[in-house]
Formats: sequence, C-alpha cells, structure tokens
Amino acid sequence: MMGSETRKVVEEVSGWLRVFDDGTVDRTWTGPPEARFLMDSVPPYDVPRDGITVHDISGAVHPSARVYVPRGCRGGGHRAGKVPVLLHFHGGGFCISHATWLMYHQFYSRVASSIPAIVVSPFLPLAPENRLPAALDACYDALLWLRELAASAREDGTSAAGSALWESADFSRVFLVGDSSGGNLVHAVAARAGEAGEGFWLPLKVAGGIPIHPGFVRSSRSKSELEGVPDPFLTLDMLDKFLAFALPEGSSKDNAITCPMGEAAAPMAGLRLPPFLVFVAAGDLIRDTILEYCEAVKRAGKDVKVFVSQGVGHSFYLNKMAVDMDPTTGKRCQELILAIKDFVDRH
Repeated sequence: MMGSETRKVVEEVSGWLRVFDDGTVDRTWTGPPEARFLMDSVPPYDVPRDGITVHDISGAVHPSARVYVPRGCRGGGHRAGKVPVLLHFHGGGFCISHATWLMYHQFYSRVASSIPAIVVSPFLPLAPENRLPAALDACYDALLWLRELAASAREDGTSAAGSALWESADFSRVFLVGDSSGGNLVHAVAARAGEAGEGFWLPLKVAGGIPIHPGFVRSSRSKSELEGVPDPFLTLDMLDKFLAFALPEGSSKDNAITCPMGEAAAPMAGLRLPPFLVFVAAGDLIRDTILEYCEAVKRAGKDVKVFVSQGVGHSFYLNKMAVDMDPTTGKRCQELILAIKDFVDRH
C-alpha cells in the first residue's frame, strides 16, 4: 500500500482540490487563509437564529440533507400555515463544496426567512470519485423523497426537520434552485421530472426552477470566457478541470448536462419544464452561454424570466466578505433574494 508520504499530486485546482496518483482526493482549502471561514461547516441548531432553525437529516430511508425551517412556519406563513419548499442543489463544479458550508448558510438562511420557505439542500456525491450523472441521480432521489413525504398519511417522526416538512410544507409549491453547477442540475432534474408526467408527482408539484448562474458551457470558448475577468468563484482553469473530473469518461462539455441547448441534448421544445427564473451575472465568465441557454428556452416556447445582476461576477452572493463589506455586492444580493421571493410568491 502506498504511504501518504509517497503520494504525488497528478492534478490540482488551485486552492480547492488536489488529486493524487493513488486516486485519492484532498479538498482541504489551500487558498487565502482569510477566505477559509467560507468553507467551514455551520452546525445545525434548533434554537432559532435570524428567524430560522437548521437541521441535518441522515438515514437509509431518505437522502442526507441540510434543512432550513423558518421560525413559526407551523401555523404561520401563508396558505393556512403551509410554506413552499425550495429544493436546493449546491454548486462547486460537481467536484467540491458541501451544503453545510458557511457560504451557503449565510445566503440560504436569508432566503428561507425572507420568503418564508423551507429549504432542503441534499448532500451530493462529488467527482472525480462519483462522476456524472451521480449528482443528478442524487438530486432526483431527493425530489422523489419529497414526493413520498407529500403522499404520506402520517408525520415523518424521524427528525425535527422531517416533522416540520410534513406539518408545514406546501408540497404543491416545490421549487428547484441551484447555484452554478447546481443550476445545471435544476434544468436536468426538471426535465427528468417532466418525463414522468405531472400525475406521477401528485400531490407534489414542481412549481418552478431557479438556476442561479448555471454552469452552461460549450466545448468552444465563448466571447465572455475569452474576454472576461476571472474571479474567486470561477476561473477558466477551474471550469476546465472540474468538468474534466466530473463529466462521464470520454464526454466533452457538449454533454447534455453542461450544454442542454446543444445538439447532444434532447430538443428543448419537447421538454415539460415548469416556469423558470434564470439569474445571470453581467461579469460572469460564462455569461454568454447562460444567455444562449435562456434564448433557447424562450425559442422553445417555455416560460422563462431572466434577471441580470450588473457589476458582479459568478456566485457573488456566496462571498460573505463581499456581501457584508462592499455596498454594490450587498445591494445586488438583496435584489437577488427579493427576485426569488417575488417569483415564489407568484407561483
């Protein structure tokens, strides 16, 4: 057996990930120390803070997930005490990050309390150990679990989060939301759910999809990739290496998951998709291909709204330092949250 001291790094994504010659992967943060706290896991808590409680679900009978529950949603909120559910798929190029990280907590805790809504964020399998479609399958399984919970005639007593879901969730208003590569999963899960037909999901209904800066790309570089400015959450090196790790062996960026508007994907017009709200950052390296996706959805006659945030880059709202300290970033983050709330309220 090869000792750890003899392992050699065969590939690296600066700051985020190292792959060794024995196949092991190290995701210890090696970037600027002042950013390390963004990758710290926030422990769950059942005493409300900032209007929510946070719970972790684990077990053999349902997916492991982080769950945000708005304070007082039992018997409160709208629609006779029921609140919508946001099924959240985290980003990270399918290779890094975790639903418990502070970068997600600081944003989705605000989303959960602002709407209000229950946010369910499954723990996703990561590449290269688990290449696509592993993450897609895990997200779809999480939606199936919500369907089973919606159809259950009794409370899920396995956890406080399960009980809150059963008592307080309006399963007729489930929204798929995802950041970056999680935005790709929103489209893919919505398309797969549409294949099953609306009747299959009852009493659950997928009421909408919210891809936030989705990682839609092509094998050829777009103008924004060639001319844009890299930022802490996306560089061309990260984009190329993460997708090389994540896509099925032999697949290119033109894969249907990364390029749903391309020839390798099912024709957009034939998909059954719920209403979509797609967020785009004007300074995003992959802005052009995200907008290309939006145009393809529109041409197919689907219900899609596009929200462009000016003066910010990819996944800006996850950077707590910028949100707290830079007035423009803080304002754009609040605008994004209000747009999500408006979309959910209208569906």
